[in-house]
Amino acid sequence: MDDHTQHRLAVHDLHVHYGPICALDGIDLELACCQTIGIFGPNGAGKSTLLKSIAGLIEPATGEIRWNGAPLSRCRREIAYLPQREEADFTYPITVRGVVEMGRFPDLGWFRRFRRADHDAVDNAIATMDLANLQNRQIRALSGGQQQRVFLARAIAQGAHVLLLDEPFTGLDAPSHERLTQLLRRLSAKGCLVLCTHHGIHEASTLFDQVILLNRRLVAIGPPTILDHPEHRAAVNL
Repeated sequence: MDDHTQHRLAVHDLHVHYGPICALDGIDLELACCQTIGIFGPNGAGKSTLLKSIAGLIEPATGEIRWNGAPLSRCRREIAYLPQREEADFTYPITVRGVVEMGRFPDLGWFRRFRRADHDAVDNAIATMDLANLQNRQIRALSGGQQQRVFLARAIAQGAHVLLLDEPFTGLDAPSHERLTQLLRRLSAKGCLVLCTHHGIHEASTLFDQVILLNRRLVAIGPPTILDHPEHRAAVNL
């Protein structure tokens, strides 16, 4: 059996600029699968920029990102990015199953038809995210928590091992929050590396195995207890 704990996401000397503004300054990280990691920092700290850089959506000024030793350009399908909910277009008329099927498109290309393996991957993703009874509903008719589960299912159908979630808990009611927490734990237990930006530091120990403290530079990385250190909290204005 594949030992997912040996899979590594490595970020080396990452610098990202928006014009004259430095968004990320010399970020160095090495992260293993089978864990959930929270990214904390003030507004403008570069949290979303870090996720988008790992997803390949932003070109860094310098530095490199590797997955299992390979450049990011060779392993795009291994990484899935879920933006903040306000960035997604939920008015598009598509069903839950239609969204999840989109996770298979990178493998299929434009002209190949779905194979049995593709249908099975979609079925498995829908079951994993507890969406079987919603699969024929329009995405726009779902609650915020249900929509988050749909986009996670798409990532699972894609076969992604690294899941990048930008503020996934924002706006969720307590039951949806708890359900998403359990589902993310389930995914990390199955071998995924889950990275989430988040603001609620009081929830860190219940949501995450490790936390990253970011303020354009890497302030600290470690277990959630590092948030108890006054010098760390001061460095990220928490």
